[in-house]
Amino acid sequence: MLKKILILALFGLIGWGICGGIINVGRSLTTVETTLIIHAIAVPIVFGILSFFYHRFFHYTQPIQTGLIFMIMAMVLDAGIIAPFAEKSFVMFTSILGTWIPFALIFIATYLVGLLVDQAINHPHRITA
Repeated sequence: MLKKILILALFGLIGWGICGGIINVGRSLTTVETTLIIHAIAVPIVFGILSFFYHRFFHYTQPIQTGLIFMIMAMVLDAGIIAPFAEKSFVMFTSILGTWIPFALIFIATYLVGLLVDQAINHPHRITA
């Protein structure tokens, strides 16, 4: 059981870390607005890829559970680490583009990719190219 929790947490942490890295690099290279747009585009790609590998090789949770767990992990990590220590403010939570859209996209991408992987595994004859 602990192994399953750790694997799931690791996938969520990797996604959160990559997306945080995008924000950090973006801030040093371009404007905050452009960085937030790039971040919003990257979030579903990053979490979609992670969801694919998680559901393909581990699949300890259902797609809706995985989406909720990844999204809640990002929320908790942002509220518990980024806002108080890196930003020294919770103002980031007032930004729809910077915070709330990415949280929603984490859930949506993880959930939808998980559903597709589940369908491919459980009903391979129904997948058409």
